[in-house]
Amino acid sequence: MKTKRLHLYTLNMKYVRNLSKVDDNVFSVSPQEHKDNRPFVGIIVICNNKEYCIPLTSPKDKHKNMKNDLDFSKIVDKRGNLIGALNFNNMIPVTKDVIIPINPNPNKSDTPKEKAYKELLNNQLDWCNDNIDLITRKANKLYKFVTLTPEKSRSLVRRCAKFQKLETVLERYIKRLFKNPVYIAISDREKVGDILDKNGIVYDISPKPNPEGNYALKVNAEDSEKVKQLISAPKKNMTMK
Repeated sequence: MKTKRLHLYTLNMKYVRNLSKVDDNVFSVSPQEHKDNRPFVGIIVICNNKEYCIPLTSPKDKHKNMKNDLDFSKIVDKRGNLIGALNFNNMIPVTKDVIIPINPNPNKSDTPKEKAYKELLNNQLDWCNDNIDLITRKANKLYKFVTLTPEKSRSLVRRCAKFQKLETVLERYIKRLFKNPVYIAISDREKVGDILDKNGIVYDISPKPNPEGNYALKVNAEDSEKVKQLISAPKKNMTMK
């Protein structure tokens, strides 16, 4: 069976902050760390029958002297130049409810900085897809090493995320997220989806409008007031029972 191609995703920042509260190895997105606007961009692989997002990082000077290891892989272009890295030790569990697809295709309105960033992302993604089997094997091997045989390398385990503990956090987060979903009638599906994506809000929009031309929007109950402020929508809303 042919392996599916990898794609790029960013994550709901509220979810990432929940993880970072219980594990320092999760990339910080705390305002106190002045990193609250740093995007968590990564690829998703199946690891131990669960979805895990492996974060990408831009090339740094320290990467030049680092060797590929069980928890780290350099990303190079076709000429062998360093263009980034995969931090397997910082991979975290995800579901469709906390991921947001990224479209790295350039468009005419991009600034030179945005064009350069998208070019970097596309080059990194090309390398990842050329090495998809290696990446998947390494992620699963690391997961099993950390969760089943941590005594073999305490130093490796210390720099890795607490995978099983984070899976528990994800389960609690999803249960709380959809315990009391709020539905709000909207008329512009594409516009609202774009607004919520940019604000890191988890949502689900009905695929088809009702007879009045409105779509149903489901968001986390605790975000409902914020959503009303972000979008121009009818006041009518109801809570799912």
